[in-house]
Amino acid sequence: MNIVLGVSGSIAAYKSADLASQLTKLGHEVHVVMTRSATEFITPLTLQTLTRQPVIVSLEEEKQSWKPSHIELADQADLFVVAPASANILGLFSNGLSPDPLSSIYLALPRKTPVLLAPAMNGKMWHHPATQRNVTQLTADGCEFMGPADGDLACGYQGSGRLASVEEILAKISDLLRRLELM
Repeated sequence: MNIVLGVSGSIAAYKSADLASQLTKLGHEVHVVMTRSATEFITPLTLQTLTRQPVIVSLEEEKQSWKPSHIELADQADLFVVAPASANILGLFSNGLSPDPLSSIYLALPRKTPVLLAPAMNGKMWHHPATQRNVTQLTADGCEFMGPADGDLACGYQGSGRLASVEEILAKISDLLRRLELM
């Protein structure tokens, strides 16, 4: 299966390397798209090496081809996963804004393409009414969520906001792919 893996700006971005590696080992073709802020936590080269695919970070990189890569990836995606999904990316998605390749791909996805979002952020940010409105809108739009989990957060707090475990995300991906095969 062709999986587009989005990585947004969160300390949990380092876990996307494990997720990308495991999905690739399972035989999936994994295309990583990162926000610029995600590159502060993990390098595109790491994810490119693990997936053996180019990593997209900016819309300016699309000048290499007549067909924009964000449209091509959206057209080819069997599944769209964002792990970690920051409060910012949830806001962009829920409001139809597309300033970067990741949000552009989200908007260009065919309606039948499953979307899995795995949030990771500070607990106060997760519980903020604006974030919860965005989650409600994205759920109404057909997106599925995995997490966030409770526990120690990178900011020193405890509570909701941790990225779900890679194992839980992989199990949810397997479930979504099984459902696709039944369609």
